[in-house]
Amino acid sequence: MKHGILQSHSTLVTFCNHLLDILSIPLSFVLATYLTNQLSFDLRFMLSAAVAAIVFQFIASFRGLYLSMRGESIATEIFKCGKYWLVSFAIGFSCFYALVESSVMYDKAMLFWFFLQLGYFALSRFSLREFLRFMRRKGYNQRNVVIVGAGETGRKLADNIITSPSLGLKVAAFYDDVRTGAMQISGETLEIVGNSQDLIDDAKRVKIDRVYIALSMRHDAFIKKIVAELADTTCSVLFVPDMFSFELLNSRMGHLNGMPIISIYDTPMEGGNRVVKRISDIVLSAIILMLVSPILLLISAAIKWTSPGPVFFRQNRYGMDGKAIQVWKFRSMKIHQNGAIGDNGNKVVQASKGDSRITPLGAFLRRTSLDELPQFINVLQGSMSIVGPRPHAVAHNEEYRQLIDGYMLRHKVKPGITGWAQINGWRGETDTLDKMQKRIDFDLDYINNWSIYWDLKIIVMTIFKGFVNKNAY
Repeated sequence: MKHGILQSHSTLVTFCNHLLDILSIPLSFVLATYLTNQLSFDLRFMLSAAVAAIVFQFIASFRGLYLSMRGESIATEIFKCGKYWLVSFAIGFSCFYALVESSVMYDKAMLFWFFLQLGYFALSRFSLREFLRFMRRKGYNQRNVVIVGAGETGRKLADNIITSPSLGLKVAAFYDDVRTGAMQISGETLEIVGNSQDLIDDAKRVKIDRVYIALSMRHDAFIKKIVAELADTTCSVLFVPDMFSFELLNSRMGHLNGMPIISIYDTPMEGGNRVVKRISDIVLSAIILMLVSPILLLISAAIKWTSPGPVFFRQNRYGMDGKAIQVWKFRSMKIHQNGAIGDNGNKVVQASKGDSRITPLGAFLRRTSLDELPQFINVLQGSMSIVGPRPHAVAHNEEYRQLIDGYMLRHKVKPGITGWAQINGWRGETDTLDKMQKRIDFDLDYINNWSIYWDLKIIVMTIFKGFVNKNAY
């Protein structure tokens, strides 16, 4: 492994990053005034830019922006820059208009300034990462790390590091008090070179940059002992919780009044994600309802003409967080003698092939998913989303939550008109436990990896392959 000039001058790299950020803010201001033909530049302009630069440096340093970026995604770093720059820009903007009279030309220059600087932050971070990635692939600027614990967590950690050379980390060995020998991980042979005492001895005399402790949380006393011993070395010590014993759902780190916490089961619909999801649902459902309104009228008339009873019916379902909701659908079944339509949500018999309860028109509506169009009203009301796990009858929920581990976790998001399970063929009758298990697996996969891009992808895929399905009857 080559440490080289980057390793010994990492502080200089960080200093240059600081300096370039400071200089770029007033320089982007000058460029913005030039691009907007605002050439009457004076000291008041520079003072406002200097205030913004100082505020940015204060916030960025306080929030740890310039600490090691190893293990942090570029999107996260750019997002941080954007947040801190927004605050700094607002203060510089206020300072500017406190010194200079308002003008449309100035407004244009300020807008250019904001986006020019934002572009610089993105470009500079991307360029630096690409440079470091290139150097690290050549063997420079790497850190020697060892892993305490050769169990599943330790092996997964080693695999993660080995398959991500851009992190600049090199797994030198394992230490384990129980296991011995060597193992193959991602094409590399990693040896278990000793136990915890050997680790302490090696850390005092050999260059080890980081020690990752990947042990089960039930070994807390043993972990405390290792950490106390490593305090007599210069190693950075990091604890990797043994989370693989849990089925994680949207797991992430957090803080509660300064206390670190780890979520095991959580929803992706927090903060900005919830807002983005809701806005997209409102906009898309409103557009879709306007476009399909002639179809809704035709189906309504056809239902009234072909069989007695109401056009719509509402089914009791579980929504987000297990709260009761009523889902709208076009009626596709005959009215029973007692006035019920199909099922009442408490005692359910799923529709099956050749089901006598289904009207001829209803069979067509169910096969083409047209019976579900009224659910866009649920989306506008806020009880459903366009994309999400399909809502099941209340009785089915109560049945399957006893049979399938993690079944109720599908309610960490709003139910949807279409979903990841449906476009992968897992819709319609679930006459075996395996079929329901598959549907739940896809639902949880969707929740665990949710993004607005994935929602749009599912919507597009639904148009081409999600409406008509051989299992829908």
